[in-house]
Amino acid sequence: MPRQKDRRSSKSRLSVWTTVFFHSVIILQMTQINAGESQTNSQPRIMAVIGQTQDITLLCSVDPPINAVDEMVEWSRSDLNPRFVHVWRSGEDHLIGQNPSYKNRTSVSIEKLKTGDASLKLTKVRLSDEGTYRCFIPGLSVDLSVELVVEADIQITKVSPGVLECKSKGWYPEPDVFWLESEGKIIPAGSKEMFRGPDDLYALSSRLTLEKEHSKNITCRIQQNKQHREVKIHVPG
Repeated sequence: MPRQKDRRSSKSRLSVWTTVFFHSVIILQMTQINAGESQTNSQPRIMAVIGQTQDITLLCSVDPPINAVDEMVEWSRSDLNPRFVHVWRSGEDHLIGQNPSYKNRTSVSIEKLKTGDASLKLTKVRLSDEGTYRCFIPGLSVDLSVELVVEADIQITKVSPGVLECKSKGWYPEPDVFWLESEGKIIPAGSKEMFRGPDDLYALSSRLTLEKEHSKNITCRIQQNKQHREVKIHVPG
């Protein structure tokens, strides 16, 4: 009788190991199937500051690495018309349908493409560059997105008693500058200067002379088309 128990126990252990092996094979097969599906990501975010960040790189690569020089690589933004930011096709740039705001500011590296790196380099970052970019490589089933958030370096300083100065740089095209009270009322500025540097980007300076009737919370707002960035300062009474 003890021998029969040992045989039953051996059969039971064999059954358990067979089941484990069977499930392991299924998991391995499912992993291999998933590996062949389209590449997607959770939309990473990249921060840039105009006036400080001149160039940025939007990452996009093939995993595992493979030569992508002969593949079509399409960078685009769905909120633009035309939507194409940069297109690589047949081993070279194909920029006929490129959105004009990106002219001479985008590039992909042929050397990096040889290792499956289709990242986009964007130069002279502007406020209008903010948005979600799509990297699409149909031949390799790559469809990735990356969000670019663009902030501005705006500074308010007290240059003399009762006089504030607002400065910022790295803008294109030329922006508008407004001074506002806490209620949103526009205050006429005493002066406004705009300079265009060798990089074709604008730097600005605006001064405001405070009056007694002005509120203690003052805002300098720089506006470009429908977008704006601003900074606030509290002026003690």
